[in-house]
Amino acid sequence: MESIYIAITGCQHYYGTKVLKPGTIVRLEKDLDNDYDDEAISVTLAPLGQVGYVANSVGTVPRGCYSAGRIYDRFGSHAFAVVKFVTKDLAIAEFLEEDFVKVTIKFRLKEKRKKKYKNKT
Repeated sequence: MESIYIAITGCQHYYGTKVLKPGTIVRLEKDLDNDYDDEAISVTLAPLGQVGYVANSVGTVPRGCYSAGRIYDRFGSHAFAVVKFVTKDLAIAEFLEEDFVKVTIKFRLKEKRKKKYKNKT
């Protein structure tokens, strides 16, 4: 299946693009209360909250990216995307078709060694 890329815009109204790094997972949520765009999709990053919107106009959608209108019906209330590239004004992310993200956490347990104390009497 071909990858779907989206542009995250409006970052300057929140935290800027400095909070978005390649590999960062962001949550896409349909913004049902948006007065300006019936297909608005907000982009959130835990624990910060909203960091932008998925681009949805001719002037903001870069060539090769899907607009919010093109992905709006591909998911329910929310979906996820992974940031691939970041510029000064926007970020390009790969839309994840699944409505879940598989997270792998790797860790190593160190065995706690009991210290031997000599009884001094």
